[in-house]
Amino acid sequence: MSQPRRIALLLALTTFALYLPVAWFGFCVYDDGLYVTDNPIVQAGVTWAGVKWAFVTFAASNWHPLTWLSHMIDCSVFGLHPVGPHLVNVCLHAANAALLFTLLRRITNRIWPSAFIAALFAWHPLHVESVAWISERKDVLSTFFALLAMLCYTRYVEESKAQNPAAKKYFIWSLATFALGLMAKPMLVTLPCVLLLLDFWPLLRMESFRSWRINFRLLREKWPFFFISAASCLITFISQSQRGGGAVVSLATVPLHYRLKSIPLAYVEYLAKTFWPAKLAIFYPLHERIPFGTASAAVALLAIISLTALGLLRTRPYLLNGWLWFLGMLVPVAGFVQIGNAALADRYSYLSAVGIFIAVTFAAIDLAARLGISKSVLAGFSMIILSACVITMENQLRHWHDNVALFRHTLAVTTDNDIARNDLGVALEQQGRLAEAAEQYRAAVQLEPGRSQNHHNLANALDRLGRPAEALPEHRAAVRADPNNQILHYWLGLALGAAGQADEAVQEFSQAARLDAQFPWPHFEIAKIYLWQNRDPEALDELRAALRIAPNDIEILTFTAEVLATSENPATRDGRDAFALAAKANVLTSGSRPATLDVLGMACAEMGKFEDAELAAHSALEVAGALKLNMTGGIQQHLKFYQQHQPWRESFHGTNQVETIRR
Repeated sequence: MSQPRRIALLLALTTFALYLPVAWFGFCVYDDGLYVTDNPIVQAGVTWAGVKWAFVTFAASNWHPLTWLSHMIDCSVFGLHPVGPHLVNVCLHAANAALLFTLLRRITNRIWPSAFIAALFAWHPLHVESVAWISERKDVLSTFFALLAMLCYTRYVEESKAQNPAAKKYFIWSLATFALGLMAKPMLVTLPCVLLLLDFWPLLRMESFRSWRINFRLLREKWPFFFISAASCLITFISQSQRGGGAVVSLATVPLHYRLKSIPLAYVEYLAKTFWPAKLAIFYPLHERIPFGTASAAVALLAIISLTALGLLRTRPYLLNGWLWFLGMLVPVAGFVQIGNAALADRYSYLSAVGIFIAVTFAAIDLAARLGISKSVLAGFSMIILSACVITMENQLRHWHDNVALFRHTLAVTTDNDIARNDLGVALEQQGRLAEAAEQYRAAVQLEPGRSQNHHNLANALDRLGRPAEALPEHRAAVRADPNNQILHYWLGLALGAAGQADEAVQEFSQAARLDAQFPWPHFEIAKIYLWQNRDPEALDELRAALRIAPNDIEILTFTAEVLATSENPATRDGRDAFALAAKANVLTSGSRPATLDVLGMACAEMGKFEDAELAAHSALEVAGALKLNMTGGIQQHLKFYQQHQPWRESFHGTNQVETIRR
């Protein structure tokens, strides 16, 4: 095995070993639900329906079908367990380190500088977020294809110089892997500009920036890359516009002067964290205000660095190459189009920081040569830097061990962070520490009263703590903050129903149904209220509407069958329909649900098939006993009626049928 291959393998194996502890980490409450744990389409694994969904959905305000498919593959292979997805992220990151070394060694023909840059990339603390966070699969996956695209492009350049017909093949491969990278994360839209930078240095395809004829030829050569980038930008803009908090909303709500001041400040903060990776957090809230002097100082610093790189263009071309790499890769997330509520994010530096690593590494080598510093001393300094990176990286990695630790650390290194407060509350709630969670939700509400999720989580926590009078105003506040969210209207309806305000509850459920025609539960809850109000025909209409939307939902099937089989109102009862629905629910659950078996017995009794009703009741008792469920008393009471050849009857009128399991 050649030396470069041994180095690439060593880089990959060392990186894998250093990140191996993430295998014992869990899912993150921030976004992992959206991507995996609360996403039934992803959890179903690789299916034709899932593949189609991946290519047409704008879920998560992005179009990245390859990322969705990778999560589906995880679920198919590993099930719903975090070990597999974490290890896939680690493997991709280790592969990226090896690919980056291979790319740099190929284009610079310098082994050890390339190895140092790749090791910085692999072990830099800023990159922990991209590897340890399952939701950031899009980072490591898109970078994998981006590096392949750059490797194919360099091979295309080499074959073109030799006038080899195979050059076109490598150009097509480069274009294809670039497209795949965009399908994993659209942040790669500026990669064609990076290819132009490689043309300038170190591929030396440009004589200078003034050689317009050559430069135009190189620019024209890349029109397919720019075309794909433009298409990706358009799709991304459309996807971000589909939800509140997306691009269009942000352009309207975040003032232009704020965005213009935030861009240079964000660049400086990324630069500072690259050199001194301290106080790293999963979420950095927007600055409340950016003084003009602070923004001006940031602009001045960026201008000085840019002018210095331009001034040393002829003798130190790597400086401009690395600096423009850094600036260009961050353009999509710099803040001009303010997406979300974050001032910056560690994950955005994953590939962009490579430009800084290139510029600093080759500058240090040249400076050492001018000062007469030996290679052994330079190697010693390099080892110290890499060791510091590893120590800091491992320390940062420990914060990702569990959600409580992660968000407590985030709160310790940031200020006025309602997102971290809210997610810490979710993490505490998952541990059963409900009172502590409510405190965090209330703190989040105080920090940002206009965010619906803060009110929603506080309301649910107060409900579970048995404080519904305090919860109801929070449900109302959540709806006021986001009036177009059907889920919030639904939960407000539940709260109003539990408080006995049935008419208001119906209004909220109706609004939820109008906002989402494919949402069955508002119809289900309205039906229960109508039954309580002795409006059986309207209730049955609502139950049938719920079944049209969710024909295989066990709870809706079972409850509807129970109403049709046991209602005291003869006009409401329909034993045949009740039996059909209960039998379907029983088949769907493979006879494993005692409540469904119990209702199946009710339906049989309504049709006069009392022996079948007894058999269903005995099966329900057997399953309930095996599951140790405290429901055998009711089933035995039903059984006594069947043994006397009497059907079971229930009254749904004037009782509190509004409350249900909160979804």
